[in-house]
Amino acid sequence: MIDALEAIPAGGRTPELDSELAKAYIAVADAGEREPYEKALELLAPHEEHFAGDHCWNYRIACAYYYLDEEGPALRYFEKALEARPGDKDTQEYIDDCRHRLALPRFTKNFRERTREAWAAFARIEGTLRQIMDTDKSHQRSEELIELCSRALEIALSDTAFELGFNGEKYELILSPEGLRSRLFPLVYFQQQAPEPVLAHWNIRVGRQPAPGFLLRTGEIEIRVEDVRMWAEKTEDQRVSLGLYCEKLIPLSKEDTDKVWWALSRLVDQTVGEISSIAFVAGLDVYARPKEEPAMCLSQLPELLQGMGFTLWREGGDYLENSYVAYEREPVKDPDADWRLDVYAGSCRLPVLINDYMAARTDTVDEYHKDGIAAGFLCYPLESFTGEERSKAILDFRDALRDAVLGRREHKP
Repeated sequence: MIDALEAIPAGGRTPELDSELAKAYIAVADAGEREPYEKALELLAPHEEHFAGDHCWNYRIACAYYYLDEEGPALRYFEKALEARPGDKDTQEYIDDCRHRLALPRFTKNFRERTREAWAAFARIEGTLRQIMDTDKSHQRSEELIELCSRALEIALSDTAFELGFNGEKYELILSPEGLRSRLFPLVYFQQQAPEPVLAHWNIRVGRQPAPGFLLRTGEIEIRVEDVRMWAEKTEDQRVSLGLYCEKLIPLSKEDTDKVWWALSRLVDQTVGEISSIAFVAGLDVYARPKEEPAMCLSQLPELLQGMGFTLWREGGDYLENSYVAYEREPVKDPDADWRLDVYAGSCRLPVLINDYMAARTDTVDEYHKDGIAAGFLCYPLESFTGEERSKAILDFRDALRDAVLGRREHKP
């Protein structure tokens, strides 16, 4: 069936044929194999609107996610499949298993194991990468270079952007969080596990570094930082919101506004570094025409941030170690309320997890889960803490629990 349906050009297949082809790929997949399920997702995803309310389509895409260890989206589609066919035993069994796996995460391979395997794979091909970079002066083998590196990294990081380069002394692998603070955590862990034989030849960096004189080409347009005018406004959370205007990008803005936004955000990253951009830039607006107020040049952004008392970050790990967000909220006093609703104050490094929990969203947890990472909260009872030093005893226990978890993570083989 696969051979017969693949012989039909993609544009010549109906949504129904794509769905049947996806079913065939799911059927032939072996345990632990990812490619057939990824192919099934590619075939099914474009037809979601066409198959709204269809049991088979929802069941198939749910299965593809499920066997890729993405139980979050799998659960949502299994639930839709059950709505379309109430009482279906197989679908209900998958729903029950997804809920169990999400409540007590189980992975075919967790992120620690995947990271170890990815670095082993990178070590096997890094000599080839260096050879290609040394000899391919006309960049004719760029696609081969990217494909080789991608296959190694994807063992641990299912969806990550990266760049390869040479700084005159060592080769460089730069892992980009693409502006997302949540992606810094797995990337920094991955960076810290790089083996010594790799580090002998490579610098492994998280986040693009500041690059004075950076030139961005998009199509036939060449843009430098000096071509961008900037208006900055301080936000309530002590960051800055930027408004940017670039005359050279006006023709492109009429065709592809997303590409304009990408180009300007990339220039911001190259001006202050990607880590500092995540830390201090709260938002970015692209203007179709310049504002009447006096503007600054984008190249002045580092000076502006330092003038506000900010220390610019170059290393993702340093930023995470020194970056906490404190928060306060009105606690719910109902003893039967959901967990965490009684919290009135706290601090964390990744507030999006709390925001998602309070809004009943699972985006960040699902993103981590597909790479074998369990994100959540550790809860423990307080009834046993008594006496005048109760508050101190609670905090001491919390710190001891944290240290025990970190110690186990660092020393467990």
